[in-house]
Amino acid sequence: MIIYFILFLFFTGITFAGTNSSESTGVFSSPYKISKDEYIAQSHFMGGLTLSLVEANSSDLELFFGDIYQLDAYVFSFTGFTGYFFRDGLAAGIKAGFEQSKGEFDFLLLKDILDISQRKKYLSRGYSVEPYFRNYLKLFDTKNLYFFNETALMLQYSSGILQTDDHTTMNKTLLNAWKFEFGIRPGVNIFIFNRLAFETSISLLGLSSSFSTIHENDQKKSHFNYNIINFKVNLLALDFSLVYFL
Repeated sequence: MIIYFILFLFFTGITFAGTNSSESTGVFSSPYKISKDEYIAQSHFMGGLTLSLVEANSSDLELFFGDIYQLDAYVFSFTGFTGYFFRDGLAAGIKAGFEQSKGEFDFLLLKDILDISQRKKYLSRGYSVEPYFRNYLKLFDTKNLYFFNETALMLQYSSGILQTDDHTTMNKTLLNAWKFEFGIRPGVNIFIFNRLAFETSISLLGLSSSFSTIHENDQKKSHFNYNIINFKVNLLALDFSLVYFL
């Protein structure tokens, strides 16, 4: 957790350094001056909402290693956020989010070798809080289009249950997990109406740690931790938000 906090301070320090002088150059500086009547100027507020829904449905799907008789799953999430511009183009704020995953699988694997036939059901819910800094860049002489970089540190708690039925026995597994994640997300802000903007961003860098505890049939079975460093840009994982400025 300490390394994420240090990285959070380091990258926000770079952001502050890039806005200290109107003559500064680099990726965190803007070639055009922000006027006081713009919504990203000092003393303005912003608030928004991000929604996401991913669904997967299939039946009688034949694969190389087995058959999937039924697949129904979805992941739904929403995140609300607010922020305050304490300097021109520089905002600090906080996000709060909720995520629910639910699925049902009925499959047969390795029919001629192990003949694994199971039915799985799972349900998971997670809650998160995330302080962040945003540096808005005015790269064109317009008040309708801005670029921004977001540096954020997320804390998430999730719990879920997995039920496995192999037609002879039924097992229930409980999973509780804590997750810490440091991320850098560049994005674009486009004003579509007065005070209302559309934003999209993508994760450019992610460092995360998870701490999980597993209970199977009411007995503690295992405890594991893992760390992930992600430098990939996933174009299928774009975030879309509506943001209102005051």
